Amino acid sequence: MKVQDVMTSHLITVDREETVAAAARLLSRHNIGALPVTSGEGRLVGMLTDRDITVRCVAANFDPNITRVRTIMSTGAVTVPAEESTGTAARIMGRSQVRRLPVTSNGKLVGMVSQGDFATSADYSVEAAQAFLEVFQPIREE
Repeated sequence: MKVQDVMTSHLITVDREETVAAAARLLSRHNIGALPVTSGEGRLVGMLTDRDITVRCVAANFDPNITRVRTIMSTGAVTVPAEESTGTAARIMGRSQVRRLPVTSNGKLVGMVSQGDFATSADYSVEAAQAFLEVFQPIREE
C-alpha cells in the first residue's frame, strides 16, 4: 500500500510569519498536534508541534501573541513521497522518531501521514508496528 492511500490530504498549515498564539488556536480548533509550516510561497519550511509551543515558547517565557512561528518551529522536516510504500514511511518515522510526516509529490506538500493513519489502515503490518516502536526509544548516540 502507498502513503497516498492512507494520508490525510486536507491540510491545515501555518505561515512562518504567523504568531504562535494564532498557530495554537489552529491546533486547538482542528484538534491536531502538529502543523506544517510554510513560507509565503507555500513551500514547506518546517513543522510546529504543541510541544514546540510549550517548550520553546511558553517555558522560555516568550509572548505567544508576538512571537513568530519561525522563531520556535522545527526546521529540516523529514518528508515522505506520496508514492512511497507505507512500510518505508513507517521506517522513516521510526528512524526519525516522529509521529507525523509531511507527504510530498514533485516537491510540493500534498498531505500528512501519522501513526493513526497506519493503525486504521487494513494494510497495517508487523513491519510498521516495529518501526513505530522506534519512535518511543531513546535516541541512540552514534
